[in-house]
Amino acid sequence: MQPIPSGIFLFDKPAGITSHDAVGLLRRALGHRRIGHTGTLDPMATGLLVMLSGAATRLQAGLQGCSKTYAGRIKLGETTDTWDAAGEVLASAAADGVTREAVAAAIPAFTGRIIQQVPPYSAVKVGGRQLYRMARRKEETPVVKREVELRWLSWDWLPPFVDFVIECAGGTYIRSVAHELGAALGCGGHLAALRRTRVAGWRVEAAVTADFLRSAPREAVLARLLPAETAA
Repeated sequence: MQPIPSGIFLFDKPAGITSHDAVGLLRRALGHRRIGHTGTLDPMATGLLVMLSGAATRLQAGLQGCSKTYAGRIKLGETTDTWDAAGEVLASAAADGVTREAVAAAIPAFTGRIIQQVPPYSAVKVGGRQLYRMARRKEETPVVKREVELRWLSWDWLPPFVDFVIECAGGTYIRSVAHELGAALGCGGHLAALRRTRVAGWRVEAAVTADFLRSAPREAVLARLLPAETAA
């Protein structure tokens, strides 16, 4: 038997597939199942998914909490059940009265160390049950809040959208930022688009695409594995 290849793999996840689907692509490309990743991206989101192969999976716990950067867009005036564009619209309200000055005044409340609510459609468990399973069954989901840390690197007001670049610690829900910013502005809001551009010191520009994983020979995929030492 060949030894299981060990290393770090940078993948540019397209919209429409889950992080688990991405792991499946790498499993098939490398021919083994010992693959993990360092932080889920929702199906709607695109961008950098750092995957781990073989012995490098021991790094998983340590990397899940590392710093990440996201670029995205918040749509004001619509609230959805999932807090992003993949969900069902629950309420609409005119965002005409929102100004650049109002957005600028609201953003500091979502900067630094903050307490945010975990989206009801999330994998967080309460009493051994995942919130999203409860939400799908239309059960009342408990409110779960956690402390996170984030920093707005830039933002722009393009009515009814707020475009942003945010740097945050692991465990931050950008969907929550969108939902809660909309609530603070009095018109509701949801995450319309999201792309992860950086995880720790890795950037999405160095990642490979799904087409590469589906078509490249195993040797070419192996050549893209980074040594585990690059995570230091």
